[in-house]
Amino acid sequence: MSAPTPRPGRFVRSPVVLRDGQWWLVSGAGSILASDPAFTSTLDRFAQALVAADQAVADLRARESEPPACDAEGQR
Repeated sequence: MSAPTPRPGRFVRSPVVLRDGQWWLVSGAGSILASDPAFTSTLDRFAQALVAADQAVADLRARESEPPACDAEGQR
């Protein structure tokens, strides 16, 4: 299974932004490209974990909205 693809945008309550496949640190004073490979790899893994968590929550919500399954005797 392939890793989930992070969506462009800002992490909530964070100065980190993914823009055009590159990580940026953004503040009121300006922006700087994050170029350290160890740091950007960690950001990639964190973003992939967030996407996977979002998908897991969406899957659980979808299951909650399904009608209950019947057992072998047709009871709920």
